[in-house]
Amino acid sequence: MSTAWHPSTALKLSFALHGAAGLGLLAAPGLWPWALGALAADHALLTAAGLLPRSTLLGPNLVRLPAAAAARGEIALTIDDGPDPEVTPRVLDLLDAAGVRATFFCIGRRARRHPALCRAIAARGHRVENHGDAHSSAFATFGPRRMAADIAAAQQTMAELTGRAPRFFRATAGLRNPFLDPVLHRQGLQLAAWTRRAYDTRCGDPATVRARLTRQLAGGDVLLLHDGHAARTADGEAVILAVLPRLLADCAARGLTPVTLDDALP
Repeated sequence: MSTAWHPSTALKLSFALHGAAGLGLLAAPGLWPWALGALAADHALLTAAGLLPRSTLLGPNLVRLPAAAAARGEIALTIDDGPDPEVTPRVLDLLDAAGVRATFFCIGRRARRHPALCRAIAARGHRVENHGDAHSSAFATFGPRRMAADIAAAQQTMAELTGRAPRFFRATAGLRNPFLDPVLHRQGLQLAAWTRRAYDTRCGDPATVRARLTRQLAGGDVLLLHDGHAARTADGEAVILAVLPRLLADCAARGLTPVTLDDALP
């Protein structure tokens, strides 16, 4: 099996456009305004694709579970930005009580700060995946070297703490640039997004967060919640703690089974 990186169609077209623009300018220097305009439009398109977390223009992106998993009534709960010493243990207890498994996209530096908690996530049957080392809000502006270093640092941390190297990566807020796909390929990681996002880092109303996650919820959906950086309810509780029991009951009532991303994929 080849291990060569294969750029997406959009990136191939971008490469071709840059080459054609260069050759065109050599042959007809007077065409530079048109060439510049074409390149500017290309860069704008690639930038827009990076700002759309579920886009596949920049490379493979797991947005939904495979058809076989959807047919089995499986969904994935993905929980970002931990581990959090106050919230994560209570999330684990709620998941255990319901007998379901989730995927935790953990931040490298937080995992090193709370190593026992990171190990506990894995020990209790959940999957720990890569959410970057610094969780920088500027991640989408990183060059390839800095991006690779950030991802590799988190990858090493998770592997050392849990005994298993992550299989999936999720960028900060899902935002990225064209450098990410080859970096992930070299590190053996797969980009993962979601179908349903609760915006539970900003909204502390449990009813609103639950509605965003359960409206037309069906097999194959990938749900995004947060144990780290979680918004607070009026009572000061992390909103995921108020939502999760009801969300799990909703899943059971609809015959849906939460599984990890790893278990849902071949």
